[in-house]
Amino acid sequence: MTYVVTENCIKCKYMDCVEVCPVDCFYVGANMLVIHPDECIDCGVCEPECPAEAIVPDSDPKAAEWVEINRNYSTSWPNITRKGEAPEDAKEWDGKPDKAKLFDPAPG
Repeated sequence: MTYVVTENCIKCKYMDCVEVCPVDCFYVGANMLVIHPDECIDCGVCEPECPAEAIVPDSDPKAAEWVEINRNYSTSWPNITRKGEAPEDAKEWDGKPDKAKLFDPAPG
């Protein structure tokens, strides 16, 4: 099992999870983060740190469509090891439905 960043990270991108990850398995895109599944050690410390509750185990039904996105983009986006600034309007986007269509494949 591994952890997966899901749709609610899009446009929120809080990055609190990055600070606690002991293996630096987060990768940054233009408007969200992803977790490299082969690097994640399944410790789970990132999950409660996400204010947007966008991180779930890959066994969670919400993770299904995001597993491959995390796998694919973690191989091309830059690794992030320090918390950055969340977008100024992150709170406005937290919890909004249908954010998947706003996914930006560009690296962060």
